[in-house]
Amino acid sequence: MSLTPHPEWESLLEEFNRRREIALAGSGPERIAREHRYGRSTARERILKLADAETFVEFGTFVVTPTSDGSPLASTFVCGICEIDGRPVAVGAEDYSVEGGGTGVHLARYKGGWGGFIEEFAFGYQIPLIMLINGVGGSVILQDAIGYPELQSANPTFPMFDLLHKVPVLAAVLGPTAGSSAARAHISHFSVMTKDNGCLFAGGPPMVKQAIGLEIDKFALGGADVHTRSSGLIDNEVANEDEALLAIKRMLEFLPDNVSSYPAIKRDWAAGDQERLLSIVSPSLRRAFDAHAMINCIVDEGSFFEVAPNYGRSLRTGFARIEGHTVGILASDCRFMAGSLDVPSSLKQQKFVELCDRFHVPITYFVDVPGFLVGPKSEEAGVLKFGALALRAIQQAKVPVYTIQVRRSFGLGGVATGSRNPMSVRLAWPSAAWGDMPIEGGVEAAFRAELDAVKPEERAELKEALTKRFEAQTSIWRTVENFGVEEMIDPRDTRNYLARLVSLAYRVPLNSSQV
Repeated sequence: MSLTPHPEWESLLEEFNRRREIALAGSGPERIAREHRYGRSTARERILKLADAETFVEFGTFVVTPTSDGSPLASTFVCGICEIDGRPVAVGAEDYSVEGGGTGVHLARYKGGWGGFIEEFAFGYQIPLIMLINGVGGSVILQDAIGYPELQSANPTFPMFDLLHKVPVLAAVLGPTAGSSAARAHISHFSVMTKDNGCLFAGGPPMVKQAIGLEIDKFALGGADVHTRSSGLIDNEVANEDEALLAIKRMLEFLPDNVSSYPAIKRDWAAGDQERLLSIVSPSLRRAFDAHAMINCIVDEGSFFEVAPNYGRSLRTGFARIEGHTVGILASDCRFMAGSLDVPSSLKQQKFVELCDRFHVPITYFVDVPGFLVGPKSEEAGVLKFGALALRAIQQAKVPVYTIQVRRSFGLGGVATGSRNPMSVRLAWPSAAWGDMPIEGGVEAAFRAELDAVKPEERAELKEALTKRFEAQTSIWRTVENFGVEEMIDPRDTRNYLARLVSLAYRVPLNSSQV
């Protein structure tokens, strides 16, 4: 049998290779060099950094982008499948150096970024989707290529929102990002932004100047500080794109491939010294303690990955492992607003609890909450409205919630820290204190008339007497004796209890109602 190629292949493969060279050249050496000077990589370079070696398989390689002079230019969007730590994922990346990474409105079908092929692919195969975002959204040049203005309400969004109910969706903002690309970053389960180049906005500085006459720097308008600390649009801030890609990988480790499975169990783990808890946490309600130190002592060593650390800082959220099992961590942080729940921390709780519930991750909540934040500014911000969202999320969660009562739990803020589903358990430390409200505030409210009626020098003495009277009546041991909490434990036994409970949670069969 002859091994000589048929001569007709020569011209076909020449054309194939010519077009492949155009695709792989991207925006050309000058524009690519400019991106590198800014510390940014091209879309394909970013994917290859993220993927396991030699696992990236591309789709839509030969798609071209219109140019004003008619010369061929590579696609604004690179997508395909690859493996990350041996797991298959779908990945899409906007290439800012090619027409600003604009959405492919000129194509017969979007490749991805705002619905489209790679997102439908992830939906169909039920594998995680990773979006590397750095694009302008719309583009007048690409709009001109289709020859007519699109009615925006007619644009499909499938399967962007549907994906959130099926597979993990992770996003990294790695450079200037506007319009639909900016919105796409938030339509995810986890997002990260680089401090050196990341910025996103509904409309960039030129649009702001045109609309309201304000000149503003792009980072002041929508940099990482804005969106990880104030707006809460982005979860985590990192220094540069290499750290962003590592954060994406780290987050993926804690999540399953889809809602039909549990996260993988890691077999190699180490436990910390539980004796340290008694020096980390003071039983005195007047002494703040380091919530991070407490969490890191209890979970597997080095496993805690915090989500949204700079937003709603009175509540810490993140993933960790206990004896190799993934667990969602919530912890009051009394170093900020004494651990009170405000609007940002309530929204943060709602999002994180819903993420854990979606992917069958049991929740552990370390509680030291005096209640919802009080005061006129808090009321104007609608703290009860948003606090109700946090409360509803945890009360409706189908996964078990293991509430560890570290210190305070008062009022509706306390209600928002536990669940009454049959798998949930409440464990208390001897340092705990709970009730409708703190005794001192309750005495002030209930006996205001009596306190106001006495002389100022007698007021403090009367209040102290009333407080001691109610302290005797509201001892937490009365609750324990009446089985109002499942167990009182030595703080040093917390990890052991959680290990037994979390391992049980991973044995619960997943059924159709849970997925």
